[in-house]
Amino acid sequence: MNNEKKSDNSGSFIIFTDGSSRGNPGPGGWGAIICGERGSHTKKEPDVTELGGAENPTTNNRMELMAAIKALSHISVDGSATLYTDSSYVINGITKWVHGWKKNGWKTKEKKDVSNKDLWIKLVVEISGRQVVWKYVSGHVGVSGNERCDEIATEFADGKKVLLFKGALRDYGYKNITNISHDHEKMTIKLAHKKATSAHSRAKAYSYVSCMGGITKIHQTWAECEVRVKGVRGALFKKALNPEDQAEIVQKFRKS
Repeated sequence: MNNEKKSDNSGSFIIFTDGSSRGNPGPGGWGAIICGERGSHTKKEPDVTELGGAENPTTNNRMELMAAIKALSHISVDGSATLYTDSSYVINGITKWVHGWKKNGWKTKEKKDVSNKDLWIKLVVEISGRQVVWKYVSGHVGVSGNERCDEIATEFADGKKVLLFKGALRDYGYKNITNISHDHEKMTIKLAHKKATSAHSRAKAYSYVSCMGGITKIHQTWAECEVRVKGVRGALFKKALNPEDQAEIVQKFRKS
């Protein structure tokens, strides 16, 4: 299911987008929410339109781009929009990198085609003559619009049937949809997790644990572990920092 009917009304819109993929490449989905005004010129009423779709195989970056393309193509060419996304790839690409790509014939400095060139070209077409303000919003920190787009995208990626909303803002089940204030507690947890993950990646390894086909092995070096897991679908692997950490990882892998 997807909802891609173009609006025949201009105006100012708030847009949220997100993309998801189960693997790179793998089955993926995209989601978008468009908040604006529809109706006659004498009586306009705020409304909400949800959009979404699936693709397989695809990548997360392609789905992030697709969400923005589909959302912008849904509104009139003379409509302005503020688009919120948690994809730095999309924002940096459309506000910075794209100018050099176009100048170089959509080639990188290494003279190779720009990744996802087809979608970048479509996105450039969609913003042509249109006023779009690009805003970054952190993912998974309680911003309602971002959370709902993530839900739409991941459900499409998982092959689920998604019920997309189209109607008056007052009837929308997600309240404060245009509020981009994040949940401070969720943000704190996210930052703490990011810091811990970064510290873990820099710490010296005690060993590496891998699991394939239900068989768990311990490796003394990453090179040894990589030989076993590289390119193998479903392979599990993780760095252990000490004997206790190693034992915990082994136990977790055996239960998976």
